[in-house]
Amino acid sequence: MTRRPTALVALCAALSLAAASGLLSAGPAQAQDEAVDTVEEVVVTARRAGAPMWTVEQGGSTVILVGAISGVPRDYAWRPEALEAATARSQRILYPMEAQASFSDILRLLWRIRTIARLPKGQTTADVLPPELQARLERVMADERNDNWRTQSLVGLGFDLVEKGGMDRRGRGANDAVRRAARQARVEGGPVGTVRGDDLIDNLITAPPATYVPCIEAAVAAAEAGPEGAAARLDAWRSLKVPEVLASPLDQATNLCWPSGDPDIAPVLRTQWAEATRTALTQPGVTLAVAPLRILAEPGGVLDQLVAGGLDVVGPVWKPEP
Repeated sequence: MTRRPTALVALCAALSLAAASGLLSAGPAQAQDEAVDTVEEVVVTARRAGAPMWTVEQGGSTVILVGAISGVPRDYAWRPEALEAATARSQRILYPMEAQASFSDILRLLWRIRTIARLPKGQTTADVLPPELQARLERVMADERNDNWRTQSLVGLGFDLVEKGGMDRRGRGANDAVRRAARQARVEGGPVGTVRGDDLIDNLITAPPATYVPCIEAAVAAAEAGPEGAAARLDAWRSLKVPEVLASPLDQATNLCWPSGDPDIAPVLRTQWAEATRTALTQPGVTLAVAPLRILAEPGGVLDQLVAGGLDVVGPVWKPEP
């Protein structure tokens, strides 16, 4: 029996937040000077946080891009105080994309949960995966109490494997720290975009199992690396070693597995962040954006696009050394 349907329901039931912005009107010359000083203070404060972040400026606009990762344990020490202070002094916040699900979406999900949670009738993982990958999967799943995983959907199996690789799904990271600080300081913000619940459910129902074979291959590698690999990823993130984070088996698995790795959802995620960053650079003051680290720093990602557009991106190195 698998626990994954509960996780899928919780994900699809996430409510979207309404995007808003709070802008201060321009004043006399002295007020403008104070605004410039405030922006510089926010930028300097943010750079002291224990998370990768980059600053981009254009005209009177400043965008602070915070590279967030999932699975940061609640007791993990990464110095969020500076990021919280910068959040409180920003004019607006951009959060990751959220699912917008209706009650009918949840009912449909529950109705089709057998289709989503299990492989097609009569199939096992051995019918879908290449023999070498199946053999590796057999080894990492050898400690399971039963063989239910053999008929589990590859989406749910991917979740199980990344947990074997040390993923803490109850963890809190940069996104949670920023949300908490923004609520306390009453800084308004909203998600970079939304995805409809029925689209998520359609993908889960209609995508053939072979769609998620790359996810399983990466997730098996994460499980093979184990908790030590997860700890190395966290330490690389806290130490601002971005290429090491992106190269870690666990981070590659979270990128390739659902929903981030869904062939329909992934392009939407990347397009929304690129467009939202360009829009923020037209707004006065400071916009603090909490984005998935990979979407920012991957080849051709948001940071590369900003540089290609002639902008100066200040922050940690995000490309591997030649």
